[in-house]
Formats: sequence, C-alpha cells, structure tokens
Amino acid sequence: MLPYWFFFLMPASVLLLNQPANARSRQLAWGAIWLFFTLAIGLRHQVGGDWFAYSRILDQQSLKSLWEVLQGEDPGYHLLCWVVAQSGGAIYWVNTVCGMLVMAGLVRFCRTLPLPWLALVVAVPYLIIVVGMGYSRQGAALGLLMLGLVSLRNGKMAGFIFWVVLGATFHKSAVLMLPVAALASTSNRIWSFVWGGVISLAAAYLFVFDSADRLWANYVEADMQSQGGMIRVLMNAVPAAIFLLLHRSFELKPNERKLWWWMSVLSMVCVPLVAISSTATDRVALYLIPVQLFVFSHLPFISRDPRFRGLITIGIIGYYALVQFVWLVFATHSFFWLPYQTLFSA
Repeated sequence: MLPYWFFFLMPASVLLLNQPANARSRQLAWGAIWLFFTLAIGLRHQVGGDWFAYSRILDQQSLKSLWEVLQGEDPGYHLLCWVVAQSGGAIYWVNTVCGMLVMAGLVRFCRTLPLPWLALVVAVPYLIIVVGMGYSRQGAALGLLMLGLVSLRNGKMAGFIFWVVLGATFHKSAVLMLPVAALASTSNRIWSFVWGGVISLAAAYLFVFDSADRLWANYVEADMQSQGGMIRVLMNAVPAAIFLLLHRSFELKPNERKLWWWMSVLSMVCVPLVAISSTATDRVALYLIPVQLFVFSHLPFISRDPRFRGLITIGIIGYYALVQFVWLVFATHSFFWLPYQTLFSA
C-alpha cells in the first residue's frame, strides 16, 4: 500500500513546498513526472482487475493476421498488442505505451490549469491508480481525450475530434464524447452542429453500431452493477455542481466556460442514469473525470485572500487523501491492486 501513498505525496509535496522555478525547471519536473508514472503504470505486475484479461487479448492478437486485427474491435489497442506480440514483447510493453498515452494527456491537460500540481494530486487516486493501472484501453482513450480537451480549449475543434476518434480506436466508448465539440462551440454554431454531428455519426457507425446490440445486452438488459458506480459518479457530480453554481467566479474565456458548463451538465446527468445501468454509466463517467481536475484546480482562486486560498487547497488535498484511503481499504476490488509490485519485484 505504501507505493500508492508515495504516488500521492509526491505531487502534494511539490504543491505544498511551493518553491519558485524557472521555465526549464518546470519542464524538467513535468517530464520526470510523465516518465515516472508511465513506468509505474507500464511495469506493474499483476496489478489491476483486468490484468489477466489483457494478457489473454495479447495472446489472441498474436494469432491473427494484420488485416484481421484492423477489422476487429478497438483496432488501435489490438494493433498495439499485435505489434508487441510480433516483436516478441510482453504485456508490460503494451501497458507502458498505454501509460505513455494516459500521462501525456494528463500532463498536457494539468499544465493548462492555474494549479497544475493540485490537478495532478486530484488525478492520482482514481485517474492514475484505478483507471491507468486497471483499465488500460479506457485509460489510453482518456489520455487522448484530454489532449483533445486542450485542443478544444484553444478553439481547435478539428484537433479535439482527431484525438477523440484516435482514442476510440483504443476503446470505442470514447466516441460518446464527440458531441461535446459541437456543444462547446461559441461561433458558427449551426455549422459546428452539422459537421460535428456528421463526424460523430460516422465514428459511431465505425466503432459502436456494429456491437450496439451486444453492448445493450451486456450493460443494460443484463443489469450489470458496477461496484461503487454511484460513488464514482458523485465524485464527478460534486465539482460539476460547484462549477455550475460558481462558474461566474472562474476567470475563463467564453469557449472554455461553455465547454466546462456542458461537461458539468453531463456529469450531473450521470447521477440519475447510474440507477438504470451502473456499469454503462460508470464507464462513460470515466471520460468526465477531467471535470474534477479542472474545477478543483480553479476553486482556490474564488477567494482573493491568500490564506483562504491555502485553506481551500489543503482541504482539496485532504479530501483526495481520504478518497485514496477509503478506496484502498474498503473498495470491493482494491485487492487486485494490492500489493503494488513491478516486473522487477515480482
């Protein structure tokens, strides 16, 4: 359990020490963080609930031709497995590449926020430890989505669509985030809705429609229940509610404000939906985790008093320390993550 607390305390310590640094030092620090967590995710051994399932996928793809791999589901992830298998590599190679994608998106996203180290603290308990180390395909898709959110923040809708579609090749559920591009548009709205809708439908046809019946049967008709689904949805809903109430106190550009308004609304919508199908809603809610990073990184700045800002920051750190403690000690499936071990310590 101690390694997980080291993961958490590392960014928290940087934040609390608050040492001034020049641009080069910051660049090196974030590069080191990217590398450290990439290796922590990639070189883990038998950590995560789907560890053996992903190992089987690697074995299965090694028996297929390249054409069969590209025609299958989640072709990006399966192509990665096929290349690794053909090179004689192991599952650690696949996990490392997925870790690179998760952390590339996370680091890039955090660095656009006013308190990037606080955003990283918020990300550690669930985004990095649970998603990054447990859901390799969706973790990679989430990392690519965050790169897309940075593009959308900068007014580059085409960039957002590119990253989300690329993410959908790792896990098809990522296409559900494509309509956000049209919703967040502040100019040429009709044209944005038209071409954003066309691309969303095309991507859905390529990645989702062929297996829609199976997904519906597995997630809704079978009434699959995701342990802790409501809690994880509420983790998005709390900062979403804060943003909807206080968004005028956040210093944001119009397109940025609209983007996170819609992301917050979607996070709130997931609360009643989780009662219908907790597993399906829980999986979709993974793509709304950036709401937590965005809101809590901005929240201390609602006050002009530096002391009150500090108290809010410490409160957020304490809250996520509690989240990590409760998950490690009480979560039904946390034993799949314990103890943390690597390729070299197994």
